[in-house]
Formats: sequence, structure tokens, C-alpha cells
Amino acid sequence: MANGKKTSEFQFHFDLKNVFIVFFLIIFLFYAYSSISKGISQQTPEKSITSVVQDIKSNKVSRVNIADNIVTVYYKNGSEAQTILESNESFVTTLKDYGVNPGNVNITVQNTQGSTGLINFLSNIIPTILMVAFFVFLFRQAKGAQDSVFSFGQSRAKRFSKDMPKVTFNDVAGVDEAKKELEEIVDFLKHPEKYKKLGARTPKGVILIGPSGVGKTLLAKAVAGEANVPFFSIAGSEFMEMLVGIGAARVRDLFVNAKKSAPSIIFIDEIDAIGRARSVGAMPSHDEREQTLNQILVEMDGFSPNEQVVVIAATNRGDLLDSALLRPGRFDRHIMVDYPDVDGRKSIMKIYAKGKPFTDSVDWEKVAKRTVGFSGADLENMLNEAAIYAARQGRDKINMDDLEEAATKVKLGPEKKRLQSDVDKQLTAYHEAGHAIVSHFLAHTDPVHRISIVSRGMALGYTLIPPAKDKLHETKTHLVEEIAVMMGGRVAEQLIFNEVTTGGANDFDQATKIARAMVIEYGMSDLGPINFGPNMDITEWGKSYYEQNSISQGMLAKIDEQINEIIGKCYAVAVDIVKKNKNSLDKVAAALIKNESLDQDEFEKIVGAKKKVDILVNPTLK
Repeated sequence: MANGKKTSEFQFHFDLKNVFIVFFLIIFLFYAYSSISKGISQQTPEKSITSVVQDIKSNKVSRVNIADNIVTVYYKNGSEAQTILESNESFVTTLKDYGVNPGNVNITVQNTQGSTGLINFLSNIIPTILMVAFFVFLFRQAKGAQDSVFSFGQSRAKRFSKDMPKVTFNDVAGVDEAKKELEEIVDFLKHPEKYKKLGARTPKGVILIGPSGVGKTLLAKAVAGEANVPFFSIAGSEFMEMLVGIGAARVRDLFVNAKKSAPSIIFIDEIDAIGRARSVGAMPSHDEREQTLNQILVEMDGFSPNEQVVVIAATNRGDLLDSALLRPGRFDRHIMVDYPDVDGRKSIMKIYAKGKPFTDSVDWEKVAKRTVGFSGADLENMLNEAAIYAARQGRDKINMDDLEEAATKVKLGPEKKRLQSDVDKQLTAYHEAGHAIVSHFLAHTDPVHRISIVSRGMALGYTLIPPAKDKLHETKTHLVEEIAVMMGGRVAEQLIFNEVTTGGANDFDQATKIARAMVIEYGMSDLGPINFGPNMDITEWGKSYYEQNSISQGMLAKIDEQINEIIGKCYAVAVDIVKKNKNSLDKVAAALIKNESLDQDEFEKIVGAKKKVDILVNPTLK
């Protein structure tokens, strides 16, 4: 009904627009014709009636044309002239009064009564019609505004029917555990009777929690495609509006439509926009967002039964959601969707590689290991960038170099050919070489994949050290070595130039964050296994909030001392490694200045195979 109404409104406005166009066109043509006629008439010389009569009497005129009160005289020599009669005066009578026989000249009378009547009619009726149409348009606009006010409470969810192109689980890869959980939801929707025999009920809600780009929305579409049921999609922010109560009204309307189409699926993307934990202060606010959340809670597990309607929600901020929303009976299943592992990345690239030609030299195993930490969206973007880069280079197939360039671009940004002085190039080369040398000679760091002094993003250069494999845990040794690698750039600058630059600002920022987390969160310091961060407390009503930090000033000072000690020891390790391997440092820097970039093989030809210096037995850390 809503669609039909919108169509009729559109048709009305469209027809009214055509009417206005036709009327204005008629007016334009009328005035254009009048102007042209007037212009043409003004081009013919005008004579007095006496002169015209004398010319007729002298037999100089071949014929006379009379149109209303305008008399056009055509002379035998080819010239023309006009004269204007007084109103209600006859030209024939005038000739007789002057003693001229009207039969001596050919006189034709042009009948303009029809056109004059039409013009008079149009000039009278057009303003009336335009005025009526204008008021009809105003009333229609007012009615449309009134209807739009009452339509605020209607759901803005987009409905995807069964007949639309489907996304299936074959189009999703890298999230096998999540797919397995959702396959059960599909089976519930397809064969509810076999579960009802055993007393099982359909899960009311499934929430997908994970970082951006890992495929949460794609999974929800795949569930709808596999189950072959109507699919209602809406974003959390679409419930919100200026008017109070609109969000709750839209929630009610959404669930009413979903129940009419049951079995069906409701997908709420970015549910944290309306599902955040409600306030627990002494004067809690009861704003529009909380009313919307309360209505969702009632619809999902209220007094009225809600069967065969599964709500799938997605968020990357699961820690902010209200506990009442996450409890069983509303969202029965919490599915964590994380970054894909090596096998998952290979499967994802296999899907997105369809339709793209690749050379035989492409090693997908190597590409999968190279892209640790990439989400599904990152991988899709990487393959697209590789295809663009290959096309720009004039190749008809994508090779490994294209994939490497695309992966670096997705991770760090596009290359920027900045004009750098020789001093800047040297500083950048030694800075990046310092990172690489320290990483190369530590036991638990990953191999250096690529070093470059070509600017990308905000960095003048970079040392790329991707994880060799997916890690589930971080050790204290590896974290300390990471901090030492970050100090390598500043150490090389100070050793070679006896000067420090601003190039290490981001290194120090990252190193300080790691050291602070080691002390405050991970318990990896002499202060013991204690978490000194703000705690999330749970009240008796099940509502959560962050309590204020209650650490004493003395303990804060000890925390700062521990952070300084960790960074200081890591800096000392970096100094020790760079000084012992200064020759290798110089060679790597010289190669960077000459070639701008070095890959892993080129780097290891200069410094040799990766050596293992255990940072924990280094004297500087005792």
C-alpha cells in the first residue's frame, strides 16, 4: 500500500508539472507570436490614409489587404505601406468619401475574428487555471507533510525477498566456526518441526561480534540466502529521529512486518548505536535511545510470543552493549567473528580472485602468510588494488609484485614521491636500517620482510616486519623485543649523526603503549600480577559501568618507574646491537639510498642469515 501511495503521489506531481509546462509554453508562444507580428508590422513603412487614397487614385496600387484596422497596401513597383483605420470605420466607405471607385483596386479582407477570440479566451482562462493549480499544489504539499509526520513511526528497514539474488555460505570464507553456528539457525528456519518434537525452540537472536571488515554483514545475508526467507535489514542509527518515541514505534513496526512474513530474519547492523548500556547514576537519563532499546528488549522477549523471527545483530563494540540485551532469551548465541587465519585468508582470496587472471608464479601460500592481520575486506581490497596496478603497468595478468605492492598499499597507504634532500635520505635510511638490524639480531622477532625509504602515508620510510604466523598469545620476551626494535631507529640516528630527529615520535608512542600495558594490564613487571587499570564493576541490577581509578599517588609513581625501566633497558639492548653491527648498518643504509627499497632476500644477503640473540640473557637486562 505504501509503495502504491508513493507512486500515485509521484504521478500527481509529475502530471501537475506537465500541466505547468504546457501552460507556460502556450503563454510564451502567444507573446512570442505577438512580438514577432508586431515586429514585422513595424518593419513596413506607415503612411497616412490620405496618401494611400491618393496612390490608389493615381493607379499606383496593385492590391490592398485589410486585417482588422490595419490596411496593407501593395504597390505595383513592389513596395509596401501600411495605414491604420479608425475603429468602426470602413475602408470602402473611406474610398467613396474621397471619390475613389473601390472597384478600381483589388481589396481582400482577412478574417481574424477566430484567432482574436482564441487569444482573448486564453488570456482570460490561463491566469485562472494557473491560480487554481497553484492552490491545489499547496494543499497537496500540506497533505503530504501531514502524512510524512504520521509515517515517522514506520520502519525504515529494507526488505529483501526470496526472489532476489542470494548470498550463500559458499560466498563466505575464513569464518568457519561462525558459519557452523549459523548453519544451525538455517536448519531451524527450514525444518522447525524436527526441533519442536524434542522441545527445542528457535534461537531468538544471534549477535555477531568482531572487528570491522571480517564479514559480519555478509554472514547475515548468507543466512537469509540459505534459509530462503524474507530478510529485513536496518542500521541501528535508522531508529533514531528528532521526535520522541519514534525509535520505539519503528521497532514495533519492524517486528510486526517481520511476524507477518514469518519465518523471517531481522538484521540490525551496528546495534551498539541503540543497544549501549543504560545509565546507572543517581539521576539516570531516559532518552530516546533508551526507549528504543527498551522496546527491542520487549519485542525479543516480552509477553507476546515471538516465534520464527530470528534477530541477527552485528557490532564491533560488544563490550558496550547492555547486559539485558545480551542475556539468553534475547540474544541466545554470541558468535565471535575474528580475523581469518592462514587457511581462511587463502579461502577468502580464492573467492575474490574469481574473474581475475594471475600468472603461474603467484604463490597463494606465501601471500596468505604475508597478509597476517588482514580482514576479509582488506584482502578483497588488496586483490582489487593489484588488478588496478597491473592494468596501469600495461600487463594482462597479475603477478606477485602486483600483490606485494597492493598489500603494502592497503597496510601503509600509497607511495608518495616526496622531494628529499640527501641529508633527509641519509637520516631516513639509517633510521629504517636501525630498526631492521635490531630486529634481525633478536631471537624472537619475525624476519624483516621489506625496508623502504619511499614515503607512504605519514611516514617517510618503513620497515615491514609482518608476523610469520598467526599468534594467539603474546609473551613478555616478544613484547620486550618489539620495544627494542622500535628504539633501533633513534639509536642509529644518534650513533651515526650524533643527533636526534623527530622521526622516532611514532616509535616512542607505540613503545610507551606496549610498556604501559605490560605494567598496568598484563602484570609483566616487578609490581606483580596486578591490574592497575580502571575496573568494570557490576551492580546488583546487572548494569555495568567503569569505576574511577583508585590507585594511590605512590603506586602511580612506581608504575611510571617500571615503564621507564622497561623502555630504558630495551633502549640499551638496541644500542648494544647497533654498535656491534655498525658495518652491516652502513651497508644496509647505503643500499637503501641507492635502491630506495630492499626485500627480505636482498637484506639478508647484506647482513647474513637471521641470528638469535636472547634478550633475556643480555647483560644489560640483568
